[in-house]
Amino acid sequence: MVRPGQWLKPPRTLLVYLFALTLVSISALSWFGWRLFDQERLVESQRAQERMEQMADRVAATLRGTLADTGDRLGVWLDAPDEPVPVENGVLLLMRDGHLSLSSHLRLLYSPLPSPLPEADGAVFAEAEMFEFQQGQPGEALLTYERLAGSGEAAIRAGALLRAARVLRSLGRDGEARAVYGKLAGMGNARTAGAPADLVARHALIASAEDAERLRGQLAAGKWQLTRGQFFFYWNDVQRRLQQTAAPPAEPLLLSQAVERVWEDRGRNGEPRGQETVWIGERPYFLLWRGTPERRAILLAPPVSILGPALASPDVRYAVVDNGGRLIAGKRAPTARAAVRTAAEHQLPWTLYIAPPSSMAALLSVQQRFVLLGLGVMVLFLVLGTYFIARAIRREADLVRMQSDFVSAVSHEFRSPLTTMRQLSEILALGRAPSEERRQLYYETMVKETSRLQRVVEALLHFGRMEAGARRYHFQELDAAALVRRVAAEFEQQSGAELSLEMEGCAEACTIDADPDAISVALRNLLDNAVKYSPDRPAVWVEWGHVQRFIAIKVKDRGLGVADHEKKAIFGKFVRGTAATASNAKGSGVGLAMVRHIVAAHGGEVRLESKPGQGSTFTILLPAVERT
Repeated sequence: MVRPGQWLKPPRTLLVYLFALTLVSISALSWFGWRLFDQERLVESQRAQERMEQMADRVAATLRGTLADTGDRLGVWLDAPDEPVPVENGVLLLMRDGHLSLSSHLRLLYSPLPSPLPEADGAVFAEAEMFEFQQGQPGEALLTYERLAGSGEAAIRAGALLRAARVLRSLGRDGEARAVYGKLAGMGNARTAGAPADLVARHALIASAEDAERLRGQLAAGKWQLTRGQFFFYWNDVQRRLQQTAAPPAEPLLLSQAVERVWEDRGRNGEPRGQETVWIGERPYFLLWRGTPERRAILLAPPVSILGPALASPDVRYAVVDNGGRLIAGKRAPTARAAVRTAAEHQLPWTLYIAPPSSMAALLSVQQRFVLLGLGVMVLFLVLGTYFIARAIRREADLVRMQSDFVSAVSHEFRSPLTTMRQLSEILALGRAPSEERRQLYYETMVKETSRLQRVVEALLHFGRMEAGARRYHFQELDAAALVRRVAAEFEQQSGAELSLEMEGCAEACTIDADPDAISVALRNLLDNAVKYSPDRPAVWVEWGHVQRFIAIKVKDRGLGVADHEKKAIFGKFVRGTAATASNAKGSGVGLAMVRHIVAAHGGEVRLESKPGQGSTFTILLPAVERT
């Protein structure tokens, strides 16, 4: 047997079509979005490549200009060496007639040539040295040295002081020797023993670790122009005295080695102008010169000092490679994407690789994210739209089904009393009643059925006016206890002797501001449900009392109960729980909806406590009238 409303199931075919259409739309949207994303990526890549090529041209032009300007200043300095070229991160070398002069703000630990300071000829000290070494007359030698120490020439004076201190020390007169070394240490304008006089004296005066540490610091600072051998002699001796093995400072040492390399290779390239990269270990140095090997001005500097102005932009990602493929500066760029400027094509000393700037990559990434975000939002809206449409279709189908069930239930509610009334009226009209008692029973039955039919019609009319908002409430102060007793008594009388109804309430006044007819309808509906869903145990309990600032009216039963997932749904219109379906109980599905509507209009609420198989308790909470 087909139940009423069973054919009004949700249109599954329509939902399938809807989901299929949504899937096709999402697929098409995703494909077009991906195509747009890919085209945008290609366009941005082309634009980034163009900007990168322009940047590479700008860097190459700046570098060529820097090199040309520096070369011109070198040429000027070659002709006017008294006006040196200002150099911050390099060394200027001027070679003329086998001599080398340096101008640098950087430290050089040693030089290819010895110090240009004057040194006395050894023949000046021949007589004194004969007394000292050959004749064993140190006293005579000391007198001669002291006489020469008063010379007006700094070189003779430095040589005499050094030899006098040596004699004093050999005679065990250390205090006097240190005093003489102290005078020698104050002379910075002469050489003796092939080295600067003050260096020789300071080395001889070392008597403690502090003295050795001080001299090491002066050597590391490049205070004196020394040859490689001189520097390492004094450096290693100081390290030995300190019992350490520390190496000289790396940067000044490498720069000194580079200067030495340039001096040694001075005759290798006879071109009057040129540039090349010199590698000292793993460190590159840029070499730029003007002039012939006999008379040449040279700039020796780290490549970064030349590349700095050209690559000053923080957005530039670059790599600079020499002709041998060794990395000069930067990070090696991917040749597949980088803009390349070779040395041969652009008259540069190195090959430049300019990679896409980080800002361009970030811009491209942002645009890609916006495209993906827009695509995602459109797909999200499409999915949500489909979901809500499907939900609306299902809810509409459920509503149509509930209305169909409502029509079926109401038809049954009308059909039963009408059938009974028609049969009894025909019996009475045809005079077929067997006795007067039977006739009276028929009349009473017709009255009950008529009342039942009237209640159904009134309930539907009340519900219709509530739904249309046309129901008018007439509020007045009334005693809730008296109202409950009256409605319960009327309901008990109409229900018959099989109903057991017990009432209990507080003795205090329970005054509410309410429409008595509306509250009666709500209470009657709860009583009717309690009896209807307690077929085996027709017992109902009605209680009332104060709960905080509310008047609570409770209707309890021990019937079928309500499942947890249906406790909110059964207050909706046309909704009947599974208990009603299982017990085949009669009803229209609007009773509890009316109760909720009436109680809400009075500023209250309806609560339900229930467990399946253990009964239900419906509580109406209405605001109590406060007495001052």
